[in-house]
Amino acid sequence: MPAAFPPFFCFRLPLRKLAVFALSLVCTAGPVQATPFVPKSDSEVVERLPSRLADAESRRAQRALRAQLQAAPQQLGLAVQLARESIQRARTLGDPREYGQAEAALAPWWALASPPPVVRLLRATIRQAQHEFSTALVDLDALLQPGADRSGIPLPLRAQAELTRASVLQVTGRWREAAAGCARLGGPLYAALGASVRTPAQACLAELDSLQGHAARGAQALELLAKEDAAQGGGEASWLALLRAELAERRGEPGAQALFRQALALQTAERPGTPPDLYTLAAYADWLLDHQRPRDAAQLLAGREDADALLLRLAIAWQDSHDPRATGAIATLTARFDAAAQRGDTSHGREQARYELDLMKRPAAALKHAQTNWASQREPGDALILARAAVAAGDATAAEPVWQLLRETGCEDARLRAVARAAGVTLTAAAQP
Repeated sequence: MPAAFPPFFCFRLPLRKLAVFALSLVCTAGPVQATPFVPKSDSEVVERLPSRLADAESRRAQRALRAQLQAAPQQLGLAVQLARESIQRARTLGDPREYGQAEAALAPWWALASPPPVVRLLRATIRQAQHEFSTALVDLDALLQPGADRSGIPLPLRAQAELTRASVLQVTGRWREAAAGCARLGGPLYAALGASVRTPAQACLAELDSLQGHAARGAQALELLAKEDAAQGGGEASWLALLRAELAERRGEPGAQALFRQALALQTAERPGTPPDLYTLAAYADWLLDHQRPRDAAQLLAGREDADALLLRLAIAWQDSHDPRATGAIATLTARFDAAAQRGDTSHGREQARYELDLMKRPAAALKHAQTNWASQREPGDALILARAAVAAGDATAAEPVWQLLRETGCEDARLRAVARAAGVTLTAAAQP
């Protein structure tokens, strides 16, 4: 799920699109057990304008907020506002330092066993972005324990926690548990929140359905949701287009490209002056690279060398198109992976495996990283890099966890099945109810 970030290390994308959806709920929930923060001056940015000046204004507003918080570090409402804004910037720009800023804003409550609910939720959000899935789940489970709705936790905040928990469970391959959470979101407890929760809940169920042997049914459900959302004003149009694009890609449908382009165009319309999020750019770039269109991928990502996840794809695109800029990009990535290794940071395993396989042509090293990554993260992209690395390394047994997943779930993924055919692996999907 993810993101990428420069000259420090950075492959922590918002792991699932669902988690991005969830942030909007926490922004409407308001801080708990504190007076909501009210902006006190015109210097705070309420809308980002399409220019470098807008980014400079945003940075100035951020510094102003930090100064206010430094003067009054116990102001929960102010700390929550700064943390939320930092998380949103991290997701859009791919800068991991923003997660550090968010954590710093919440420092007075960060280490508490039972912090205010909104801090617990934001702490879980930051931890899942840093691939600390087990500790994120501890916080999320605490927010959702029986009776939590009667202990001062607003319903929107509980819904956010349920969404984030489903995101973490989906990333880690616990699809049935994730589906159960999304089903609860669509139930009577959250009915009062309307489409703001109902739409992501239904989209979550449709995507999980598509991963478990019912791709056509999932695609139909997502298409219907997109039409309903458009009729209601298109509030979630770009996100739904992205989900549909990824599903079309897994099904091997040519319409995936149009949906990726639609997702990017809708993001631009929904957030004028804000660049498309890294996840969408990376996903579409991957589609272009898989379809032997490296120059188009390079054009898509032009000017985004600051984000490591995008720099990785740029390097692949440049290398595949014999662009001399590939050499410098590879050197930069090498330095950043080396720095991460010295820190003991293994959270970027999928991207490092791809770096080793596609850029350095070292399949054995790629397989090692892909296996480490698979131990904690099991999305289709994680399965794909593990299968590709195993085949390239000549270690057929190493890909068996992927083939077993496809057999057990009936997951339909044209990319994985192409790798299986090349490896001479026979896949028989399990019968699905």
